[in-house]
Amino acid sequence: MKKNVRKKKVLGVLLSLSMILSLASCGSKKKKEKKEEGFKPSLDTSSESHIKIAGGYDNFEALEAEFDRFNEYYPNVEFVYTKIDDYNNMIGTVLNGKDAPDIYVNYSWMYGRDQYKSSIDHAENLKNPSLGLDLSCIRSNIIINTEDGTLPMVPVFSNTYGMLVNQSIFEKEGLSVPTTYKELVDVCNAFREKGYENPIMGFSKDERTSLFTLAIYPYFCDTVAKDAEAVKKLNSLNTTAGEYMRPSLERITKFMQEGCINLNACDKIEDNYEAVILRFFEGDIPMMTCSGDTVSGTKKRESRSEAFIAKPFTYTFVPIPISDEGAIFLDMSNLQFSVNKDSANLNMANEFMRFLITSKELSEMAQNKGLMSPTKDLSFNSMYAAFGNVPESKILSPEEIRLTDDAILQLRMAVYNVGTGKMTIDEAIGAYGSFTK
Repeated sequence: MKKNVRKKKVLGVLLSLSMILSLASCGSKKKKEKKEEGFKPSLDTSSESHIKIAGGYDNFEALEAEFDRFNEYYPNVEFVYTKIDDYNNMIGTVLNGKDAPDIYVNYSWMYGRDQYKSSIDHAENLKNPSLGLDLSCIRSNIIINTEDGTLPMVPVFSNTYGMLVNQSIFEKEGLSVPTTYKELVDVCNAFREKGYENPIMGFSKDERTSLFTLAIYPYFCDTVAKDAEAVKKLNSLNTTAGEYMRPSLERITKFMQEGCINLNACDKIEDNYEAVILRFFEGDIPMMTCSGDTVSGTKKRESRSEAFIAKPFTYTFVPIPISDEGAIFLDMSNLQFSVNKDSANLNMANEFMRFLITSKELSEMAQNKGLMSPTKDLSFNSMYAAFGNVPESKILSPEEIRLTDDAILQLRMAVYNVGTGKMTIDEAIGAYGSFTK
């Protein structure tokens, strides 16, 4: 009897504790919900509208998922996404036509170029406080800087350079993912000793997306980011500016001499997208250099790799620790949205943008697309979480450094020629300003 009574008392105590914990949990949840207020419609939810969005993707399932969530608030709003062929050259013509989109894809590099003037001129100023966009959820360094202080576009995806890491191999061999240059060299040596012929691989046939550019461009930006005079000379293609590339060219030379990369093996990779992914999925490569754009295609290609299907493994994307001090996060906008200020559905287009430009929705869409979110919190997607751990002093933005495409081309060609052994460091430095595509 006493034993049974004790059981009942214990059970009663446990139930009471459970109820208290449950209530505490509910209270905590309520507080959290209060803090993250979420989207609240500002228009009549029975409103009917037809919103046209234009972009260059063949399909945009991640955006369509946002349409569905927005329709939970506004069930009578119809969305149509249209892909425009030769988007960069045709968007201006489309915006000037009768069937212009209400929202359209834009890019920072279009700003200031006469060829793309229409894509900027048609854009509404998204910084207007009356629109209510929560721009504070986006990393400020990837928001475009304009001369007049307006905001013609807002990032919905971001991009960076790094390397895919086969976490299963690292765990199997008892090694840690490197965070400094010394650790990178040491782990490559350790892998070679364990029989891995190619500790690091990457696409090496094209200077634009070569493993040399992916590895050294963030490092180069770090060497000139705080030197306005250097940036000015580099942008003017001053022949003496080639000297600013020396630290980067010396580092890529050392990197190749360390034996971390087998260039002959890399030459067999046909492109820096599908071929890179499928080669990585063969499962014998610990690290593969690539961009966030490449990473976005990994999930869909898991089922296209017989090797990965037979022996699946876990993988993630991390910065390349090419610097002695550690990794450098080159933070770049990938794709941005603009609202057509002449839209016949301007209020609803802005309402959709107000819904989309939140940490939750942007992170959700980026994860569905496989790209990096432009939001301040990168923990939402474990694939990119490592970039959220990079110190603020090592997060660099091309938007803020303001190197021109012509200057970047000189760096790409120089590091490619030095990395492949076609030029010496001094020859590449002396050729600054003369490189052409």
